[in-house]
Amino acid sequence: MASPTLRQRQLAMRLRELRHESGLSIAEVAKQLLCSPAKISRIETTQRPASLRDVRDLCGLYGVADPSELMELAREARKPGWWQESENRLLRALIGLETEAIKISQYDTTTIPGLVQTEEYARAVIRGYLPRIDPEVLDHRVATRMRRQQLLSKANPPRYWILLDESALHRHIGGARVMAGQLGRLLETAEQPHVTIQVIPYTVGAHMGLDTAFVLLEFDADTGVKDTVYMELPQGQFYEERTGYIQRFIEILDQLRATALSPHESTNWISSHKARFEQQAAQETG
Repeated sequence: MASPTLRQRQLAMRLRELRHESGLSIAEVAKQLLCSPAKISRIETTQRPASLRDVRDLCGLYGVADPSELMELAREARKPGWWQESENRLLRALIGLETEAIKISQYDTTTIPGLVQTEEYARAVIRGYLPRIDPEVLDHRVATRMRRQQLLSKANPPRYWILLDESALHRHIGGARVMAGQLGRLLETAEQPHVTIQVIPYTVGAHMGLDTAFVLLEFDADTGVKDTVYMELPQGQFYEERTGYIQRFIEILDQLRATALSPHESTNWISSHKARFEQQAAQETG
């Protein structure tokens, strides 16, 4: 069964399509249902789960003779997944999408991606972003990040392609010992048949993704859910599924794959950095 997050997106997309087919604006729908336009907008953009009553009323307005399929989507969308425990609503949405994606392509400019981080590295990254974070909240976020990683070892895992800027291999997050362990984890992950890792060296110079870290999540066409780009920016976390924008990010990924080191060259590169950190860690403890 698909995740609640995926079901919610399927329901929102279908309700949006039905409104367009009916020739109604969001304001007109809100007026008919005696609610605010913001409520209808939030339902259609998955910012608010639709209740069974919402779906019933919308189907009636849109002339849907048999709303049972949409009502079932609404029921499944409201079932909790383990990630619903997270206090971050947008992160909950990302985890829900990760569980259903058939391919995940991730480009990172400064840090190792969360799906392949060690616990010590993750803790150092989160504390670096949020120096005043409550220790209990920090523990919860690290535990959530570690649990997300089960995605890569489940039956029929998604194809995972990491494109990593060289700067992430140099940055001393958590110190030399932590970095050596983190790069070791990266090498272990690269051995999995469904994972590809490529490093983009400094010598590439300027390129299309120079300052834009992002994740592209792709879905089976049968789900009816659009491929989605996820980005974390200082202003917050953003999702984009408009076709024109998705094509732009696919173009960026194509260029990065073409200019990056090959997977074999990349693992050699990572190994050399790991050896350097191990030597430095030995010196610090010696």
